[in-house]
Amino acid sequence: MDVRTTPPQEHPVSPAPPRKPDTRALATVMHAAFFLLLGASVARFLLRHPGEPRTPWIIALSIVLALLYVLGPALGAAPTLRRLLWLGLVVATWVVLVVLAPSFAWCAVPLFYTGLRTLPPRAAVVLVALLTVFVVAAQLKLSQDFDPNLLLAPPAVAALATAVFVHTERQAEAQRALIDDLIRTRRELAATERREGTLAERQRLSMEIHDTLAQHLSSQQMLLQAADRTWDSAPGTARAHVRTATDIAARGLAEARRLVHDLAPPELAGGAGLADALRALDAGPDIEVRFHLEGTPTPLPDRAESALLRIAQGALANVREHSGARTAALTLSFLGDQVVLDIADDGHGFTPSPQAAGRGGSGPGNRGHGLPAIRARVSQLGGDLTVESTPGEGTVLSASIPLEPTG
Repeated sequence: MDVRTTPPQEHPVSPAPPRKPDTRALATVMHAAFFLLLGASVARFLLRHPGEPRTPWIIALSIVLALLYVLGPALGAAPTLRRLLWLGLVVATWVVLVVLAPSFAWCAVPLFYTGLRTLPPRAAVVLVALLTVFVVAAQLKLSQDFDPNLLLAPPAVAALATAVFVHTERQAEAQRALIDDLIRTRRELAATERREGTLAERQRLSMEIHDTLAQHLSSQQMLLQAADRTWDSAPGTARAHVRTATDIAARGLAEARRLVHDLAPPELAGGAGLADALRALDAGPDIEVRFHLEGTPTPLPDRAESALLRIAQGALANVREHSGARTAALTLSFLGDQVVLDIADDGHGFTPSPQAAGRGGSGPGNRGHGLPAIRARVSQLGGDLTVESTPGEGTVLSASIPLEPTG
């Protein structure tokens, strides 16, 4: 009879995508274009208007505009009050520059992108339209002869840039919604598979118990009842019934022990020791797990070995899901009267509550449901659990289990 439990297979669930599309490449291109256009405008003005009284103002305003533009990424992309004030200062400085030197009008193209990223769609379209009108006016002022391209090209460029940006945003939003729906569906599917697997395993175990232990107990009951009825009239027959019941009890005990053995962690099956099982653990492809053994290993009760292995597995699951660590270290120490299992990671850490950091109890500092389960296992063996963590400096979890004295 093999009743070893195996967890149901789960579909891997990818982490949720960021709420904003990754536009770093486009932003880099736009920033570079802005500074190229700004530098070209300054160079054009200095070459065509050498020695003019407004030259210091042009240079100063160009430096101010460049510095203001550099401050933009530090304020984020969300339309906060500081971000809106920054955008207003950038646009105002640019307007003054264009009034003094119309050649700075082409710096508006990167500003279109900045406005579209910062403002809501309708407000951004209004800003783009106003900037476009200002660009057209500046170009017409700069040109000595009327050129239809100067009247039509800027609105066409602005409309094209706006349409592309809005279309990209809508596609990204639809993609994010689709990915969110896919992840939610896969999580629901994984939860359903877990429930179905649990119910199927419980049914299988109940059938095994019914067909073995329950049948043995029923046979023993009938034999002992028969022995009781014939104890005085046929003592030989009664003793035979008792001997048969004893044999059945021995077989039932063997079945029970086999059942308990098969429900133990499969990593410890086949004579594998706790150290070997811990050395074989992993926390996923992105986390390196190292194992250290300290002290002289001593035989541990099966219950303690199973609990320590489960504690290590649960702790590594926490490391994988919550810590963002690159490495994790498992240290199994035999200290004479106790065995200690330490799990340390180099993740981002957290601030544990006093209850979570101390011995016993659980508190809001626990990450997910892993620590309460680990603490329960340690408590069942009469041990202690400590959690030490500092934001940015990783986490150390230490489980100590007392050992029964030998000799």
